[in-house]
Amino acid sequence: MTLEGIEGLSIARLAAAVGLSKSGLFAHFRSKEELQLATIETADQIFRTEVIAPALGVPAGIARLRALCDEFLAHLERGVFPGGCFFASVAAEVDTHPGPVRDRALALVDEWVGQLETAAREAQAEGSVKPDEDPMQIAFELDAYVLLANAQYVASGDASALDRARQAVERLLSSVATRE
Repeated sequence: MTLEGIEGLSIARLAAAVGLSKSGLFAHFRSKEELQLATIETADQIFRTEVIAPALGVPAGIARLRALCDEFLAHLERGVFPGGCFFASVAAEVDTHPGPVRDRALALVDEWVGQLETAAREAQAEGSVKPDEDPMQIAFELDAYVLLANAQYVASGDASALDRARQAVERLLSSVATRE
């Protein structure tokens, strides 16, 4: 899906890929939109398992912010989704196409940035991020680093983009930390 786009997803194509009849698959997904939404929900569960859950297992503070970014970059390295970050791919594809697929994809992108912002607020509350730092700005910058790494890694296959993102994350976290 991340290689061919969510618009390329169809009941006929999925039926052929899994060896079912179109009518048999149609019983599960009444429309292309339902199939797309189900695909997004499945990708969300995978992302939560691969990225969010491990990072939330790290105590609140700078370490959790680092873990969120590390787990994101690691899921790219592991090829969890062959075309890189599922949500970056889908959001870029559907961002100008109003409807439930776009709304759900963008809501999940916002939720990811919200995870970063929440982690920054928690780090600030527990004292590891300076009180005058803006948690939303920290989240924005961290997201920008990992998304640029995703784009470059997908385009080139060169893991140095992931290493550069890790360096950028470390530089940012060091600059906002009260202590390390």
